[in-house]
Amino acid sequence: MSEQLPMFPLNTVVFPGMSLPLHVFEDRYRLLVRHLLTVEDPAQRVFGTVAIREGYEVGDHGAQSVYRVGCVLQLTEVDRRDDGTFDIVAVARERMMLEEMQRGEEFPHGVVAKLGEPEVDVPTEVLDRARSTFTAFRAAMTALQGDPFSGTLPRDPDYLAWTLSALTPLPMAERQSLLEAEDATERLELVTRLLTEELRAINVIPSLPATQVARTAWSPN
Repeated sequence: MSEQLPMFPLNTVVFPGMSLPLHVFEDRYRLLVRHLLTVEDPAQRVFGTVAIREGYEVGDHGAQSVYRVGCVLQLTEVDRRDDGTFDIVAVARERMMLEEMQRGEEFPHGVVAKLGEPEVDVPTEVLDRARSTFTAFRAAMTALQGDPFSGTLPRDPDYLAWTLSALTPLPMAERQSLLEAEDATERLELVTRLLTEELRAINVIPSLPATQVARTAWSPN
């Protein structure tokens, strides 16, 4: 079933469970935040995001071309600054398919359909291979620049798939492919293959961490 959501396209791919800090300074997205703050129920302060394929987040020609699979975000923290900008934190709740983007009078809207996550029994060997490959990748990154990650990996296959997808520094198109994977098994197999390729790259060019070789960085808005 389709519904309409405020939209905030970004120059990054967001995964369910991610906590996303944003500095909101452009007028249309300030209006979006103000609109969300009028919603009485904090659980309903939601908006959508999709990654920008071509174009920019800001300016009259922002978001020229966007991917269609993105995430529903819930606004969880807001800090209103003296200059009228906002520092916010949003948490990604679930995937969604963008069916239509509408400019809107104040800020962009999208007609979206939420995407469910199929329940699958992930083979043990797929889980073990994903964990061991990430452990090797983490060790290689730690040797280069100190441990860039913290905490322990979740045991639940779905959470594990999303966590590894979010933690792995990859170009946008590959991160998008992880977001669009059909289920946890496909996502874990894909992230394992991509991590293996990252390890090979680190071994070939040990002086350049993977995060510095054509990798996507966070962008404010």
